[in-house]
Amino acid sequence: MAPPGPASAHPASAEPLSRSIFRKFLLMLCSLLTSLYVFYCLAERCQSLAGPAVRPSGGGDEAGAPGRGALAGGPRELAVWPAAAHRKRLLQLRQWRRHRLPALRDDGEEAAWEEEPPGLTGGPGGSGAGSSVAEAPPGTLALLLDEGSKQLPQAIIIGVKKGGTRALLEFLRVHPDVRAVGAEPHFFDRSYDKGLAWYRELMPRTLEGQITMEKTPSYFVTREAPARISAMSKDTKLIVVVRDPVTRAISDYTQTLSKRPDIPTFESLTFKNRTTGLIDTSWSAIQIGIYAKHLEHWLRHFPIGQMLFVSGERLISDPAGELGRVQDFLGLKRIITDKHFYFNKTKGFPCLKKAEGSSKPHCLGKTKGRTHPEIDREVVRRLREFYRPFNLKFYQMTGQDFGWDG
Repeated sequence: MAPPGPASAHPASAEPLSRSIFRKFLLMLCSLLTSLYVFYCLAERCQSLAGPAVRPSGGGDEAGAPGRGALAGGPRELAVWPAAAHRKRLLQLRQWRRHRLPALRDDGEEAAWEEEPPGLTGGPGGSGAGSSVAEAPPGTLALLLDEGSKQLPQAIIIGVKKGGTRALLEFLRVHPDVRAVGAEPHFFDRSYDKGLAWYRELMPRTLEGQITMEKTPSYFVTREAPARISAMSKDTKLIVVVRDPVTRAISDYTQTLSKRPDIPTFESLTFKNRTTGLIDTSWSAIQIGIYAKHLEHWLRHFPIGQMLFVSGERLISDPAGELGRVQDFLGLKRIITDKHFYFNKTKGFPCLKKAEGSSKPHCLGKTKGRTHPEIDREVVRRLREFYRPFNLKFYQMTGQDFGWDG
């Protein structure tokens, strides 16, 4: 038989060649897919960072924000957030400096919060370590422009002066779904003629699911305020922080005395005639505490179920409990709990535990917790008698006994 020719050798050599080509094709395909995956991951990382981290001029090493985020003490510490959480956090951080600057209240005092040395964090509630307070310290931050929108407030703390409104607002601002104006706008009592567009511009930017808030305690005693707020939105939720009217009046007087030491004594201002014991209800310190009278004006425009009455006393003794009620009222998840607070024995007030990444807690400022002057016991007794019927009516109207006459 003749040996096989070249044509018969072709099938044997073609089989290894096709396998080689197939293997190279698979290798190239795997390399391409791997490259696409790496490119996709890098693109996702760039998107989540949303921009460069910027360090303020003159700054040294600064602590980063808690958890994950595009905040760090330097480029090596830059971390990645999931895009949605990142955008929300950056929006809060962008407004941090604006709203943490000392805000001037209507009485000209600075806002009532200061940063305390960590040595004061003892007492009930723990040391503050491991706290998850949502406030971030100043530091490096990624700039995020035109994120969110400004909305008219869905909830307003309308009163009362010297009742604990500043403390409540600062406690609420720990919640990631609450955005609030730091200074008191005084729109519905002093600046209503400027219009709602002006008022809206005062508000912080919010994202979907966040609540815009403000607090101006004088609204509660302003006769025009209920109708004006109702005209803005009948669905506005109203919060009133109330306190024993006698203690509130003395606190009010103490604040005025700190600015004007030459004013008459508390006793002389309380009575129209000390001999007859007739109380001077035209004095604002006395008038504000007639809560039932002021509440009547509000109930003409808002149902009682749209108002929440917070105890100023319980806000001190059990801040987490009162904040739980407020969060429920606002339809918020209960994020603010007792782990956020410690009691400062020196001041006699609860303070916010330190924010993660910061060495200092937030506590009531020097303008709060002033020592009250000694008031004649007979004057206090007469004031309690004066307020008793108004208090009882207020308990009946709100369905709450605040225990001021026990």
